[in-house]
Amino acid sequence: MAWYNRLFKGIFAIGDDEIKQAPVVQYYGVGASAPSKDKYEDLAEDGYIKNAIAYRCVNEIAQGACSVPFKVMSGEDVVEEHPILSLLKRPNPTMSGSEYFSALYSYLLLCGNSYVLRSGPEFGEPQELHLLRPDRMRIKGGIRAIPEAYEYVVNGRVVEKYGIDQDTGTGEVKHMKMWHPLDDHYGLSPMAAAAVDIDQYNLAGKHNVNLLFNGARPSGAVIFKPQDETGMPTYLSESQRQQLLTDLKNRFSGTNNTGRPLLLEGDFDWKEMGLTPKDMDFLNLRHLSAKDIALCFGVPSQLIGVPDAQTYSNMAEARLALWEETIIPLMRRVESDLNEWLMPQFSDDLVLTYDYDSINALTERRRMVYDNVIQAVREGVMTRNEARERLDMEPIDGGDDIYINASLFPLGMDVPDEDKTATAEDDVQFEDVYGDEEKLNERSVSLLKDGSTKKKSSGTEA
Repeated sequence: MAWYNRLFKGIFAIGDDEIKQAPVVQYYGVGASAPSKDKYEDLAEDGYIKNAIAYRCVNEIAQGACSVPFKVMSGEDVVEEHPILSLLKRPNPTMSGSEYFSALYSYLLLCGNSYVLRSGPEFGEPQELHLLRPDRMRIKGGIRAIPEAYEYVVNGRVVEKYGIDQDTGTGEVKHMKMWHPLDDHYGLSPMAAAAVDIDQYNLAGKHNVNLLFNGARPSGAVIFKPQDETGMPTYLSESQRQQLLTDLKNRFSGTNNTGRPLLLEGDFDWKEMGLTPKDMDFLNLRHLSAKDIALCFGVPSQLIGVPDAQTYSNMAEARLALWEETIIPLMRRVESDLNEWLMPQFSDDLVLTYDYDSINALTERRRMVYDNVIQAVREGVMTRNEARERLDMEPIDGGDDIYINASLFPLGMDVPDEDKTATAEDDVQFEDVYGDEEKLNERSVSLLKDGSTKKKSSGTEA
């Protein structure tokens, strides 16, 4: 991101005999940074080119989205061959379909805007599709919500101007953008939202590099506090100060001077003014910044290599979340724009859509759906044809019946009347065969007594 200029205080030429101040403290190695801006050049350079986390997030999303093929639908049927499919596979002579859409999604993620230019007859099917750099596009607004025109500006000069139909809002250029709460025409990118974290990550890395260049030592101050014969403080002249700074820079800066002892003569003193890298905890600072950057892009931390990021139990779940929560919603945005602007130039009866079934990362989700449907059929929650409909399969004959496990029955179920009748008939047969139940019990007791008596008598005889 861009930096502001340093602020300098005025220097007054005052004689040494007129100076009345405290002892001079010359700061060495101390600088100031400035807040960043959200210009496209700054976002592209500091956010994408110089930041590994943002670079990985943009490529993870853009390359994933451009890898999914398109298909044309006519109702429920898939159209195998169509001119728009050929156009999207080779949008222009210099770019393939994958390369083209990777750049389109990258522009959206970098600056929140992507401009598509069609080339061909004014009334007819487009022959080529081109991408226009967002930083060169200028929207000319009017009194209505629909802009008046798009201007392509190079080196401050308007090279081309593309008109917009004020009734339909369409034209040669299609402006795809993300929502911006404070701008009616331009979009807001995740890169701009993560600008502060990107600055923090870059500055932490730059600080560590500068520590290596400066012998892995933090900045400090050389303090000069001598006194004259009367006890009054004396001060360095301007030439002496410059000589001291030059000597410190030449003798003690750089990796070649690492560990070199610092010898200060007279009433000089060296005072450490910074914290050690351990005290400043730059490693955790960079990890936190990396997580915040990934959060703005909607990329799970595991996929960008941040340690101790256990939001998901495994990589498959993290990649599934990336597709379902980030990539697919962005693809549907582009898909909707193409159907609204490009598809009517070919046919009003067809719909352009991504082939979501070809996404390998969604295999885990399809397996979970399949297991849930099979379990629902086994438990008698849905029929086989209902399950086949959920799995996008054709119905079968005899598949509308509910099947349940034969061993299942509800608790507390009342006995039907037929069962009560059968139980009464069984009781009558029991009385006919065995007599009254009370008499049967008495008979059983007497038989037991007789049996035990016979056993005792037989034992006595023996």
